[in-house]
Amino acid sequence: MELIDFVDLTLKERLIALNWRNSDEIKKWMYLQNAISTKTHLDFIDELQFSKERQYLLVKKENNYVGVVYLTGIDFDKNQYYFGLYYNPFDKMKGVGRLLQEACIKYAFNLLGLNKLKLAVFASNLRAINLYKRFNFIKTSEKIVNRKKVDCLELQR
Repeated sequence: MELIDFVDLTLKERLIALNWRNSDEIKKWMYLQNAISTKTHLDFIDELQFSKERQYLLVKKENNYVGVVYLTGIDFDKNQYYFGLYYNPFDKMKGVGRLLQEACIKYAFNLLGLNKLKLAVFASNLRAINLYKRFNFIKTSEKIVNRKKVDCLELQR
């Protein structure tokens, strides 16, 4: 499995990630559910090269692009971050959620040396919640985003 930083992506790869993100199947689970323009997406990636708090990675397995994992709110002082993921909605690989979850956890704990993972997920996204629970994430709180209930979960190393 290969993790490619968004700032190192080719234009073709950047547009692949945008196409996934703008698909109805993916954007329905995002806080910002509007379509993202190509210019906005490319500007966002350009800004990532100067960010110490955010990192987005395209995941490739056996020459196939399978998904994206991203880290936001990276705080090395508190040794924690928030993460999220989304998969290629046009080529659903069996077990892709587990694969992306494992990649993100290994990257954060083993390569970045962080000790705590945090995430927020719409409470109606039972498939994602069940995946997180299989990896021993614990619900710590709830909040409302866009008039929808969101569960906040954490995993300690």
